[in-house]
Amino acid sequence: MPKEFSNTALGRFRLVGIAEGFSYLLLLFIGMPAKYLLGAGNVIKVMGWMHGVLFIMYVFALVNVVISNKWSIIKTGIAFIVSLIPFATFIFDKTLREEEKRILEQNLKSN
Repeated sequence: MPKEFSNTALGRFRLVGIAEGFSYLLLLFIGMPAKYLLGAGNVIKVMGWMHGVLFIMYVFALVNVVISNKWSIIKTGIAFIVSLIPFATFIFDKTLREEEKRILEQNLKSN
């Protein structure tokens, strides 16, 4: 299940995290240069709006996964901070993918 997202709070959080990470990179590396080098201010408005919506979804998904998986305040803080650093959501996703795999395997054993 390396590239798939389960229909769990953690799976949804991972999916939103990847989307938010891509939108952040697009904003930084396409939107910002388009605005300041090409004077295309409308590009940044659209990309900024899309990234803003995805960031809000990320925060809501984070709250959901914290409640359902009983994450510590440290892990919650790390999950929030990685959303602010370019490329960090993709690195953090590897840890989340392993956690998701462990949880799904435990659920299969208990059923």
